[in-house]
Amino acid sequence: MLDHLVTSACLPQDADRATLVGRVWMPDVGPVLVTVRPDGFYDLGGAADTLSGLLELEDPVGAVRRHAVTRLGDTQAALANTLPDTRNPAQAWFLAPCDLQAIKAAGVTFVSSMLERVIEEQARGDAGKADSVRQAVVAVIGDNLGSVKPGSAAAAQLKAVLLAQGVWSQYLEVGIGPDAEIFTKSQPLSAVGTGAEVGIHPGSHWNNPEPEIVLAVNSRGQVRGATLGNDVNLRDFEGRSALLLGKAKDNNASCAIGPFVRLFDDHFSLDDVRRCDLAMQVTAADGFVMEGSSSMSQISRDPLELVGHAFGPHHQYPDGFMLFLGTMFAPTQDRHGPGQGFTHAVGDVVTVSTPALGTLVNRVNTSDKVAPWTYGLRALMQDLARRQAR
Repeated sequence: MLDHLVTSACLPQDADRATLVGRVWMPDVGPVLVTVRPDGFYDLGGAADTLSGLLELEDPVGAVRRHAVTRLGDTQAALANTLPDTRNPAQAWFLAPCDLQAIKAAGVTFVSSMLERVIEEQARGDAGKADSVRQAVVAVIGDNLGSVKPGSAAAAQLKAVLLAQGVWSQYLEVGIGPDAEIFTKSQPLSAVGTGAEVGIHPGSHWNNPEPEIVLAVNSRGQVRGATLGNDVNLRDFEGRSALLLGKAKDNNASCAIGPFVRLFDDHFSLDDVRRCDLAMQVTAADGFVMEGSSSMSQISRDPLELVGHAFGPHHQYPDGFMLFLGTMFAPTQDRHGPGQGFTHAVGDVVTVSTPALGTLVNRVNTSDKVAPWTYGLRALMQDLARRQAR
């Protein structure tokens, strides 16, 4: 873990020109909004007290540049202190960069993961049946639906054919149908940041990481920046029933976001997000290694289209929202035996990285063993009030 909690890994390759915003826990103060540079992190309290507030400004990048004067600490030292096992509570450490925002996610946005979701549904959450079901499903619908635009006339024709053959699925409905899947992944302030443990439900026996880009969107629906995320997926819970989605998605430490939000500026834009290639690696103490990737160029719905499905006249977010964009990564590599596919083991270390956004790293534990979520909105408001009274 410590190998990844260094500035050269965590920060973007062009960190010297990136506008990075994060949150750091300051002893006796609480969470503080900062801008992060290779040499240190700088207080943004003069611009806004929360990331949500900063993203509401007409020119958040300009506000960062004007107000980032007071250096609060060393970036490398805070990254190293982020690891829970060796943390010194008297020193600063980094948190997930988001705060008041709703945490939303788009699902089934890549054809490869869509096929795997159909398979897990047909297998009824049984990893041992997945391989035989995979062969049967691919024989009917093929393994490449990438040319089918969701909601198009061609997609409607394909739906009619699949319905006639009895293989239509709730996952195909949101994958190529007119309506995207948008769900609540977690609660405001509940996401963990880089270096923290990410949690899987103790009752799950088939699960995997999901490396994703996460958009930072303000209350007006404007995308202000992006970061990395790991939307942990319980394949057995979700495959058994769509009505278990809440239990599958929202548990202690069920998603990681970070390390920092990169704001859109002259050097980074939504077009750069559209070109991102994400790399993911899972390593275990027994020597097991799994690697995967997810290319944003293969997404079936444009990021702005997904924002439009989440936000609009039908739904507003007065504090903004973070939006996971989905992943094309769906692991099928056998880990514990032939035909059983991949599932996490406690202690796995998961890294998600891309040159423009850096690296997010987390260790896997069960959600009843990770640090409990105790710091919520009431605590944040109290800390902000105390800070303003000083």
